[in-house]
Amino acid sequence: MKIKLVAINGRFTHSSLALFHVRNELECRYENASIEIVQLTIRDPYYEVLLRLTRGTPDALFFSVAVWNSDQVEKLIADIYVLLPSCHLVVGGPQAELVGRSLGTGVCTVVCGAIEAVEEQFYADLLCGQLQERYGRSFFHLDNRQKKFLSPYREDDFDIHLKNKNIYYESSRGCPFSCSYCLSSAESGVVRKKLPQIRQELDQIMNHDTKVLRFVDRTFNDIPDRTLAIWKLLLEYNGETLFHFEIAPDRINEAMFDFLSTVPAGRFQFEIGIQSTNEETLVAVNRKIDPVTAHETVSRLAASDNIHLHADLILGLPFETKESYLKSFADIFAMGPHYIQMGLLKLLPDTQIRKDAERFDYRFCGRPPYSVLANRWLDAECLQELYWFSECVEKFYNNRYFPSLWRYLRRNDASIATFFQGLLRVSEQNRLFQLAATQEFLCKLLVEVLKERADWPLVRQLLVFDWLRCGKRILPGCLLDGTEKPGTSVLRDRLYQDADAEIPGLFSRKSRNRFFKQTVFYQFTEECVKELGFESSTVSCIAFLQERETGLRKLQRIVLMEKAKA
Repeated sequence: MKIKLVAINGRFTHSSLALFHVRNELECRYENASIEIVQLTIRDPYYEVLLRLTRGTPDALFFSVAVWNSDQVEKLIADIYVLLPSCHLVVGGPQAELVGRSLGTGVCTVVCGAIEAVEEQFYADLLCGQLQERYGRSFFHLDNRQKKFLSPYREDDFDIHLKNKNIYYESSRGCPFSCSYCLSSAESGVVRKKLPQIRQELDQIMNHDTKVLRFVDRTFNDIPDRTLAIWKLLLEYNGETLFHFEIAPDRINEAMFDFLSTVPAGRFQFEIGIQSTNEETLVAVNRKIDPVTAHETVSRLAASDNIHLHADLILGLPFETKESYLKSFADIFAMGPHYIQMGLLKLLPDTQIRKDAERFDYRFCGRPPYSVLANRWLDAECLQELYWFSECVEKFYNNRYFPSLWRYLRRNDASIATFFQGLLRVSEQNRLFQLAATQEFLCKLLVEVLKERADWPLVRQLLVFDWLRCGKRILPGCLLDGTEKPGTSVLRDRLYQDADAEIPGLFSRKSRNRFFKQTVFYQFTEECVKELGFESSTVSCIAFLQERETGLRKLQRIVLMEKAKA
């Protein structure tokens, strides 16, 4: 029997954990089967994908289908059914039942739930070519679920199927929350691996050149002591692997904070599901989170600046008005995460919020990903306005371009939502969403909004600092103060004349000329230097070196220098 297991991933660096579990279960039943894992991307040419999947006339094709690739999977199955009518087409994953229903009777077989829970009859039916319409049971109803819950990877997977890809790993399955918008709420229960098993499985994964390891646990830190033990284990592995976790902000204790403060920059990444800070909304979606605790946790982690913090906010939840959504944004902005993911609510089939759609007057797209269009609290026009507001935040905030500006506004702007609303108006007038969002273009639009402020002289210098920290050597016209010229060398010449013959750790007599030739210098006001966090009033000139720091943003390394003589 020839079987192909197919995943259509979001990008090349992604991988599909499910395929490896399916491969292992099939090989246990069919000793002589030829099983091929095929990982594609959503952007691969459709016709070439079709040719690749049908090459060799496989006896069965298994598809892993999610909300964002279900349309393409559905098209492929329909065309393969015409091309290879005797091929058994099997779909599993979150959208499997919807795809099966859409394609109609007799086209494909739907497997619901985890492959480890599928009844043995499925394998017998596949072998004799008599598959039924549907199979599957809940993984959490299995008596031997703990024994079945194993890492599916083999040694050669890392050189073949996982080379140059993110690796996904489960230390637990299931979620302690039951959020009404999430598919995880369809099943109740959590299965957790013991620490010795986790260590053994991670030893195998970390023995390879693992660049990114993503824990797919829905709430990784639901048991703090267990979480801390796994974090400590991860840092025992040498290397620069980035570890990604989805965490709840109200389940971090002091011992965890103490440990996290020691984590090297760039090793841990947290995705923090806040979703809203409106209490009525949180109750309506069964999201048990305390906004005050969330603020304290994220702010405290952000202050250390060694862990990349990705905070989630959802547009279109029940009881969330325009005013409360903007407040939720302002609350999250005040926490200081590095990235604010402002996602649009998806009314996924089989979720509680989809069942409540009529009660909440939801209107939403009829095809995946089932995006919200309006509800009782946000009419279509208002929701569209907030969508573009969110896209504006995405363009300007979720990059490394303006960290000093955001820190300043976080401390000094009482209405950050109003600021971004003004920025949105200017962005739309200048067609930002139809053009490339380059750093210079974004900077120009920021200047247009900020230049009328009373604190513009200080804000301009903060933008200059951020521009040069990103490795730029020449200021754009929008950041010049009227007396400066792009690429001027007056300050460099003065510093060259006044500086010592050598400065340990910076340049020697031999490398002095090269240092001044390659380095960018800028003289800031004393007010700006203090705002940037430097205490000495004798320092206003900053040298931007042509090497990057080791921090999260990988900005240019800087050195403080004494004021240049006039």
